[in-house]
Amino acid sequence: MQEEQIILGVDPGTTIMGFGLIAVTKSSMRMIQMHELQLKKYDNHFLKLHHIFKRTIELIDEYHPDEMALEAPFYGKNVQSMLKLGRAQGVAMAAGLSRELTITEYSPKKIKMAITGNGNASKEQVAKMLQQLLKFKTLPKNLDATDGLAAAVCHYYNMGKESNEKSYTGWSAFVNQNPKKIKS
Repeated sequence: MQEEQIILGVDPGTTIMGFGLIAVTKSSMRMIQMHELQLKKYDNHFLKLHHIFKRTIELIDEYHPDEMALEAPFYGKNVQSMLKLGRAQGVAMAAGLSRELTITEYSPKKIKMAITGNGNASKEQVAKMLQQLLKFKTLPKNLDATDGLAAAVCHYYNMGKESNEKSYTGWSAFVNQNPKKIKS
């Protein structure tokens, strides 16, 4: 691991996208920022996707993260919600890939397990544990921000470990790992 790396964590969503950035070394991590992108005010789904892409690019260009960690969509019964969430995740991934970031996605259960030791922990438990780990004073109003931060911290804890999580280093890596998704 280089001297210090920056990890961008993203919790994609079409209502709120949470994100957090941490700086890490071999033995420590510190929070740079956590926040959220409010998308409720946009009634057009494609406009929401545009803002997710644009904000993710802005974060990458401002903080120059070395890697990106995404919370993978959970599997729900509402197909339309899953489709929208998958699009939000795909747009955030595309932003990272366009800047040649290594991207890893983690299941919500794996993120909760990494932060709290309990894969079924609540959002509040995850947020409180992050508050203790990273020593920030107040929790955000919406816990989507801490969810994004949790993805980054989970990635830090899993760096250098073998994983079943999906990881891409750029468009060519994505294409090589997903040949059936490409039409010629």
